[in-house]
Amino acid sequence: MIGPARTPPRLITLICLTGISTLSLNMFLPSLVSIAADFGAGYAIVSLSIAGYLAATAILQIIFGPLSDRFGRRPVLLAALTVFCLASIGAFFAQTIWVFLLFRMFQGAIIAGAALSPAVVRDTMPAKQAASMLGYIAMAMAIAPMLGPMLGGALEAVFGWRSNFALFAILGTGLLFLTWADLGETNRSPTSSFRQQLRAYPVLLSSAEFWAYGLCMAFSTGSFYVFLAGAPLVSRTLFGTSPAELGIYMGSITAGYFLGSFISGRLSLRHSLATMMIAGRIVACAGLLVGIGLFLAGVVHEWTLFGATIFVGVGNGITMPGSSAGVMSVRPDLAGSSSGLAGALTVGAGAVLTSAAGVVLSRFDGALPLLAMMLATAVLGLVAAMRVAVPGDTDL
Repeated sequence: MIGPARTPPRLITLICLTGISTLSLNMFLPSLVSIAADFGAGYAIVSLSIAGYLAATAILQIIFGPLSDRFGRRPVLLAALTVFCLASIGAFFAQTIWVFLLFRMFQGAIIAGAALSPAVVRDTMPAKQAASMLGYIAMAMAIAPMLGPMLGGALEAVFGWRSNFALFAILGTGLLFLTWADLGETNRSPTSSFRQQLRAYPVLLSSAEFWAYGLCMAFSTGSFYVFLAGAPLVSRTLFGTSPAELGIYMGSITAGYFLGSFISGRLSLRHSLATMMIAGRIVACAGLLVGIGLFLAGVVHEWTLFGATIFVGVGNGITMPGSSAGVMSVRPDLAGSSSGLAGALTVGAGAVLTSAAGVVLSRFDGALPLLAMMLATAVLGLVAAMRVAVPGDTDL
């Protein structure tokens, strides 16, 4: 009989924890219209299952980080997975939109997988090695967004929209058992009291080094959020792109992220975190500048736009593992708190940038405003990465 784990987890367990966190966000998106029709609710109300979920995950990351520093990664992950399984069952059986949305918010507990997996890695290895490992883990987060909506759409077509949440419950239960059997406790120096944990955030928030890593994460991801908000509108109005074609084009940036994460996994052991972060930002900025230049030169084509944004995906894949490892290395004893706070900062910045992109692009339609906004956020990420590289700030 398999007993509870006593040793650090295998890579596959961490990949599953991060992958299902992404799937829970986007797998059911093709079913939003069907959910609205089934409950007789407006689309704006049903869309709260996305916006409200993101808000819940931002708050939960702030909570889960300190809890894992105080009580350990393992019990927090097991508790969060249990809540996710129960919430998935509740959403499956929901008979009103408000009950559905309530359980959907509780599904946000799965964010513990994405928030604490980096802390588990940082607990067990030095910063450079952690960045390499996080690069490979990030590849799972690139695959999940590509496959999730396709899987969710197929499930709805055959079994109805509720089958998405049945699968969430099944996957969550399997992952709960896998975590119990494979993920031993890695936090060997838990803090002595929760009051001590409450003092962690002011310590981190007063650290310029933490802000440099955290803002690099937030602005790097911010370019991707701007892309998600603006690419469908621009491609439809400028190129008349069909939904099927749009799905392929939008998947290209995720494919770029997959490639960048692989590069990070291979090179992070040989280069400093700052070097990898800056290199990723340069790749993203260079691709966007080329795209803007081509549009100004009159080369107007789908691949002028999406070819440029692929480099944002590649750059993010190179940057993010290093910035994630770095943010947890500011205070290794507070790795969970650092990971949770940086994750909340990234989600919050993403929400703001998504809204800003919607406002700007509704007034100034076209590819150039979209690429310009993406470039602005990529440049801000580069500035933050260069702040990490300032001599004397860090020796990671």
